[in-house]
Amino acid sequence: MTLLPSWLATCSSSSPANCPQPSNLHTPPPPTIFAETPTTFFSSESSTSSSSTNSTTSLNSNLSLQSHPSLPSLQLTKSLSLNNNNNNNNNNNNNNNNNSNHVSVSHSCVNLINVIDVNNTNSNRIAAFIAISGTLVYVASGPQINVFDLTTNTQIDSFNNYNQSASVKSLAFSKGRVLSGHQDCKIRLWQIKINRIDNSKKHLLIATLPTITDRLYRFALPHNYVPVRRHKKRLWIEHADTVSGLAVSNDEFIFSVSWDKCLKIWRAKDLMCVESVKAHEDAINAVAVTADGVVYTGSADSRIKVWAKGPKRYGLVATLERHRSAVNALALSEDGSVLFSGACDRSILVWEREDSANHMSVTGALRGHNGAILCLKSVSDLVVSGSADRTVRIWRRGEDGRFWCVRVLEGHEKGVKSIVAVSDEEGDCSSSVTVCSGGLDGAVKVWRVRISRKPFRSNSNARHLGNQD
Repeated sequence: MTLLPSWLATCSSSSPANCPQPSNLHTPPPPTIFAETPTTFFSSESSTSSSSTNSTTSLNSNLSLQSHPSLPSLQLTKSLSLNNNNNNNNNNNNNNNNNSNHVSVSHSCVNLINVIDVNNTNSNRIAAFIAISGTLVYVASGPQINVFDLTTNTQIDSFNNYNQSASVKSLAFSKGRVLSGHQDCKIRLWQIKINRIDNSKKHLLIATLPTITDRLYRFALPHNYVPVRRHKKRLWIEHADTVSGLAVSNDEFIFSVSWDKCLKIWRAKDLMCVESVKAHEDAINAVAVTADGVVYTGSADSRIKVWAKGPKRYGLVATLERHRSAVNALALSEDGSVLFSGACDRSILVWEREDSANHMSVTGALRGHNGAILCLKSVSDLVVSGSADRTVRIWRRGEDGRFWCVRVLEGHEKGVKSIVAVSDEEGDCSSSVTVCSGGLDGAVKVWRVRISRKPFRSNSNARHLGNQD
């Protein structure tokens, strides 16, 4: 695959601010709706002529985050419906503009999963990371990975209990196997084995990355060693700090990011590390990849970088700079055309690529959380966010392209660290989503969210998330 053209712009902003701690954050004013202001871009031609060394286009920095639409939190659906009915009675001509608000949302906490430390070494366990594969929910807490079946609400396995020094920070799936990123700088690969007698499932460790074969292939050559700190070198195939994120592209490549500021690419078929990139100036907290292999990395340096495969190597095609503090979470829409990013500045930015122009721009800012954004998930036309303010918010995109917070899920005693969401059913007038949220309080809550709405009218100007029919 050739290196993608510079269709993503380098967005500029003021210098990054230090990441505020949730306890020191001031309560923001009530969210309001800002009029959407068109964003002005420098053309790629002018950018190239002004600087021959700059391979990406630049965004005009006249606009701040405040120039993008801030979207209100609609917590009282009944009041909203009444207001919409009154507005429709007063002015039927504006009915099309309010279609996105004609929703009725209900939710319930259908299950509560308490993380149990099987070794009883630490009573204050947290749900550090949650991943879902089919009906199985994987909950990482310290070094322990617990597996639950959503259909029976039972725990079916617990593994990695023996390795107390290797706390799990990330999970992913490739070819029916489970990948786990650890605090000891390693990536472990697990295979599910089914007992034919009682159909019980066990997860067995089958490999650790980098593999022994990979190490033996490279250890003898001095140029394979890179400095990781003063007077210390490591093989370039090794991470030098916690593996904070994992992503898989079409079961062909595995992408890992770390607090060592590096992005590494592994072949899934033989588990060999094929490339390592010094991606950021600070720890990398999140990674997301599209189906065609475009990689997004979010870092504590407040930047999001975009990487694409060139003739031989992955190269940087864009740097997105609009957040004012550490980027903690990234999520992609189902078709990869929309990127959501959450940061310590309490904002969720919506980035969209426009086919008619060579840039990627911020089209909205989702505000409402009172704490740092810690996790994000996109499913269907919904975005689910978890925050240090102990809440989960459900955002939905209306026909006019604007997002609305249609529900706030409360119940966690501490911040929401990880989240997954699965669409259960989809119809013309309703949809149901199962949300699993893991908190720093050690609890995993399973929510069932049902959204009933009027069918959307066709609108050629509306931009929707997910695959389009």
